[in-house]
Amino acid sequence: MQKFNWKPYAGFIALSEAAGGLSALITKQGMEAYQAVTKPPLTPPGVVFPIVWAVLYALMGAGAARVYNTCPDGDRTRAIRIYLGQLLVNFFWSIFFFNLRAYAFSFFWLILLIALAGYMTRFFAFNDKTAAWLQAPYLAWLLFALYLNGGVWLLNR
Repeated sequence: MQKFNWKPYAGFIALSEAAGGLSALITKQGMEAYQAVTKPPLTPPGVVFPIVWAVLYALMGAGAARVYNTCPDGDRTRAIRIYLGQLLVNFFWSIFFFNLRAYAFSFFWLILLIALAGYMTRFFAFNDKTAAWLQAPYLAWLLFALYLNGGVWLLNR
């Protein structure tokens, strides 16, 4: 019986949550200004966003840890690079959207993020189906975020 390797879970979840937390900290003033913009229908109350993102970052980290624990070395390196790349793109989206109020640029940056997250999920699926399924809520939320971002862009031009 193989011993459960929990350290990658702690590390990848902590890294994901730290990226989200740092992004939120950097964009705090921009988020306050966001309250004044016209938002599209179906925009959730502000309290929903940090809760949803905390769960999504945990799932993202858990998926990365599963792949880290199960992939052969070469695939593991590639999977983690893809994970880190999309996490970096995710981090900067908040800065572009909230702080810089670059709604159009953020919309296209979010399309890049969706493509990277989809690529990550697909790569995860080749190595661990559960790791890929853990990304499904993240992808769904990113698509919803694309709708919200597009709505803010169109309503506040």
